[in-house]
Amino acid sequence: MARPLNYGEAVLLWEDGKGRTFLITLEEGGEFHSHRGVIRHDDIAGRPEGTPILSGTGHRFIAFRPRVPERMMKVRRRTQIVYPKDAGWLILALDLFPGARVIEMGTGSGAFTIVLAQLVGREGRVYTFDRRQDFLENALANLERYGLRERVEAQLLEAGQPFPEDDVDAIFLDLPDPWLAVPAAYAALAPGRPIALIVPTAEQLKTTFAALQEVGFSALEAVELLERKVLVRAREGVRPFERMVGFTGYLVSARKALPN
Repeated sequence: MARPLNYGEAVLLWEDGKGRTFLITLEEGGEFHSHRGVIRHDDIAGRPEGTPILSGTGHRFIAFRPRVPERMMKVRRRTQIVYPKDAGWLILALDLFPGARVIEMGTGSGAFTIVLAQLVGREGRVYTFDRRQDFLENALANLERYGLRERVEAQLLEAGQPFPEDDVDAIFLDLPDPWLAVPAAYAALAPGRPIALIVPTAEQLKTTFAALQEVGFSALEAVELLERKVLVRAREGVRPFERMVGFTGYLVSARKALPN
């Protein structure tokens, strides 16, 4: 039996035929206003996911629960975020699983924190750190919207300071100077477990690789991912979209090796 959409829940409205999306939180008596007319929240609550909804002007929307990529892209942003195309590679590199304990340094707007919190599950824990309190508060508000706040512990920390947790299962760094946090990451990580980073420039990539190798990380890898959508249309044919999500950063992974 499908679980109905409930008040207090985040709902994604997909504009049928156009692909535009709008994220709302259902409230009793609430209304969503757009260029396509008004949709009453009460017309959505209690109905199953995937329900078609007509706006006041007769335009058709579909009500879905947001998937992880949509949750990431719809956060209230105070910083640049990790894009979904990069998140897929990073979560595989981090070898995440239910119950895992994960450190994230560079919380930012919390887009990637959402991914981590969902994947570690109710029994896992995400320890996220940033140097700015306003970033942490905004990120925690984004997590609260999706019911993930209880899985995350957030603290202020400067890059290079020791992490208060140890023997963790994975570490993710998203920092302007990630090499500063590499020694602390090595100390906090369980033997053999992975670290992943996103690095903006080639010079930073070189410095980061050198820092990882110096402290004892092994199995280093760096990749760049590009993403371009394809237009599939019955009459006009199939062709790549004119625009694409190009370079967003170098993605790096490594594993903690023990000394000889």
